[in-house]
Amino acid sequence: MAVFQFSVVHDDSWSGIENGGWNFVPANHVLDGVCAGRGGKSMWQFPPRISRRFFSELGTLLTAVILLFQGVWALIPATPGEQTRRAIASVRESISDIRSSSPSTPVRLYVDYLLPLSPATSDADIDPWPGGLAQMYPYAEDVLRDILAGVVDDSHRGTCSSTVISSPDCCGFLVQESPASPELDVAALLFPGPDQLSKIREIEGMVGDRRTLIVFNRQYTRPEDFGFFGKDEARGMMDRYKWGYAFQEIACRGEDVKLTFERSSGWQASVIDENGRELDIMDPSWDVCVRPTYKALEDRINSVLPEPLWMRKMGEVQEKGFKFQRKG
Repeated sequence: MAVFQFSVVHDDSWSGIENGGWNFVPANHVLDGVCAGRGGKSMWQFPPRISRRFFSELGTLLTAVILLFQGVWALIPATPGEQTRRAIASVRESISDIRSSSPSTPVRLYVDYLLPLSPATSDADIDPWPGGLAQMYPYAEDVLRDILAGVVDDSHRGTCSSTVISSPDCCGFLVQESPASPELDVAALLFPGPDQLSKIREIEGMVGDRRTLIVFNRQYTRPEDFGFFGKDEARGMMDRYKWGYAFQEIACRGEDVKLTFERSSGWQASVIDENGRELDIMDPSWDVCVRPTYKALEDRINSVLPEPLWMRKMGEVQEKGFKFQRKG
């Protein structure tokens, strides 16, 4: 399975690099009922009576059919557009499941979205985001608008309100209102960190128990991140949230590990090897409702790939020579 690197370009389209060639994917404005061409001019438009949800689910279905026809089902999204569609589908399913199983429980969800690289990023850059969260913010906000518009039926990303609640911490608050009912509104906190604990509490009260609140790309992972005096309150707050969608990448034993969570399949783990292949490293005994620990991943990698990456690379050099010595 080929590995993609993503970048967002200024005409609102996504591009991916696969094996040195370009694979162009049109802008994911199907969710808005409009496919925008270069310069923002409309190329075609769906009749308004056709719902956004239909096309979102159709896109996911077509992707699945193509991959199954090829005999491949990717654990990780191949394009940003696919990641967005999968995030929308998983969040929608999470909301539906929580409301049907426990109607009185407020819907509180985490979403971890792997942002595509900035178009200004080059291979020589040590840090792809030298501007930190401030540089990421407009890209993340744009993605989050698409997700919220896909989650709320009959809504449009242009009607999504956005407010910066902390400029120094680059934290924002977005609300996508539902034309059908206020209870179907979906709100989202973008990049909240430990310093926003009081704001999170305030916003949870404002959103209420009937509306959905999403925490998008949080900047904390455990109650201790909130400090000695805030960790107890933070623990209670974090216990209220469930995973709605996740696409994460970590380094484990020197390997490039991708973790995904979708409501339909739970947590999945894969390794991208030195040849760009996607290797499923899930242990059948693992509980897919629980994110695999670093130790569990390390043990599993040692079982699936006994030789570390550096050793495999040395074997490749002995067999083929250094890259600059190889012909063609």
